[in-house]
Order: sequence, then structure tokens, then C-alpha cells
Amino acid sequence: MIFNIVVEDLGGAEEGVFVGWLKAAGEHVAQGEAVAEVMTDKVNMEIQASGSGTFEPQPIAEEDPVELGQVIGLIRGEA
Repeated sequence: MIFNIVVEDLGGAEEGVFVGWLKAAGEHVAQGEAVAEVMTDKVNMEIQASGSGTFEPQPIAEEDPVELGQVIGLIRGEA
């Protein structure tokens, strides 16, 4: 199963700035574990894994803009 990692909550903002990955590509992550950080003008938010499995980030550079609802990576779930 594949789980998308989506920017779901930006503290009321519609977009933010990508700060960085908290996990490396290919690393195992658990559902609910923080995998990335996004900053808005008011708050820094951690983006959490939507499932458990192998982490595959999208190519996003630090300080790139990200929008609410944007897919920033995926997790290949365990069978």
C-alpha cells in the first residue's frame, strides 16, 4: 500500500516554506512520526507520516514554497 505524505495543517495558513526533512530517503517510518518541517509566518509545523513503511521524499529544496494539500512524499507500506 502507498501512503501520500500531504501538507495537511499549516496553522490556518494556505502556504508555507519547506524547512527540511527529518527522515532520510529509504528510512523506515511509523505512522504519526514526524518526517518534515514546514514554516509559516506564525508557526513551524511538523508533517507526519500517514502510514508505516519506507519513506520516499519528493525533491523539495529548503526554502521552497509548499501549499496546503500538497503531496511532498510517499511511504511504501508493509504488506
